[in-house]
Amino acid sequence: MDTVVRSLGDTQAFADRAVTFLRSVEWASDRAVVVGLSGNLGAGKTAFVQCVAKSLGITDAVTSPTFVLRVDYATTDIVFKKLIHIDAYRIERVDELTTIGWDDILAEPNTLVVVEWADAVSDRMPADACSVSVTVRGDERIFTTSMFAD
Repeated sequence: MDTVVRSLGDTQAFADRAVTFLRSVEWASDRAVVVGLSGNLGAGKTAFVQCVAKSLGITDAVTSPTFVLRVDYATTDIVFKKLIHIDAYRIERVDELTTIGWDDILAEPNTLVVVEWADAVSDRMPADACSVSVTVRGDERIFTTSMFAD
């Protein structure tokens, strides 16, 4: 499914709809729900994560964790008690995910995990992860989602 956004307000509306959908995932209270983001540098991946964070009630400044790889945020959300923001841009080997506790992250209940540059760690992404690709077309961003693998 494609969603065209032309402003930060449009991105926020898309993030609000995405969070509403993700809250309904049947295993959300048993283990983490994972969203993988892909797109060129500057496409809007971090802006989308910032909007997701706002949807979850996070008031902290959200920046891309390019050098630290992972940042955790407490939320005020009714389903997702934690947002884990991962940036895989600098990951050179998939096994580097072990250093940030990937397997433990996936087992965390009531947790939403958003991975920027998910294509760099596609071998370690759960089969049921949501995929969001961001493409730039002029002044527009096209968010293409594939909700869950079969």
